Amino acid sequence: MNQPIIYSIGQISKLTGISIRTLHYYDEIGLLKAVKNTKSGHRQYSQSDIVTLQKIVTFKFLGYSLEQIIQFVEQQQFDASLQETLLAQKKELEVKKAHLDTTLKAIQRAISLLEETKVIDSGVLISIIQNIQSEKAQREWLGQYVESKTISGLFDRSDEELEELDKQYIKLVQETRRLVGSPIDNPEVQQMIEESIQLNLGYVGAELLEEIAGLAEIEEEKLKELEALAPTPFTPEENDWLQLAMDHYLKQKGMIPK
Repeated sequence: MNQPIIYSIGQISKLTGISIRTLHYYDEIGLLKAVKNTKSGHRQYSQSDIVTLQKIVTFKFLGYSLEQIIQFVEQQQFDASLQETLLAQKKELEVKKAHLDTTLKAIQRAISLLEETKVIDSGVLISIIQNIQSEKAQREWLGQYVESKTISGLFDRSDEELEELDKQYIKLVQETRRLVGSPIDNPEVQQMIEESIQLNLGYVGAELLEEIAGLAEIEEEKLKELEALAPTPFTPEENDWLQLAMDHYLKQKGMIPK
């Protein structure tokens, strides 16, 4: 009669690629209990332990926690209960993937900007990244008030368009910071406001801008929700000054009453 094959912890580590430290941990938590040699006290493993390790590796690959895997390793067959956990796992991984995609998008935008500008004001960079991070929430908020095509027109842009907008945005912030505190009727200030409006108009187009302008009719508390999702790099004092300069510009153009 053939004797069962017995593996030392070092041998099974080489066979499976799992570190000895990890095998020790699996033993401690009861995920894969080794048999102790009565004479040497060394851990010993059988062929069936290799099969169990294959299950562990497979479920770890699928993203399950060790606590969850403990429930699976002894099962010889799987039924609808596993399907339910797989569906839940799929949903969880899709959420993680979406987060990773957003993170990679933010990193790439930051890399591209630094390659182009070499130096970026920290507030501007954080503002750009936070806007990327909160894009999903911004879309959902806007979906309460504008059509989906408007939202698509705002957000669904090529990488090249977004990078160009970032560069123009950085220049505009620099110019605003240079002028902040100046009299609002200063020609340079009013020129900066006009360039800001032209930038927005050129980016979203007159039709989209007109529809977005309707957001001004939304109650202030609701608009603060959007402002929180889309932070600017300016201080409250700078924002107040910008608003005054914008109001002056619009009055001079006859767009709002004086």
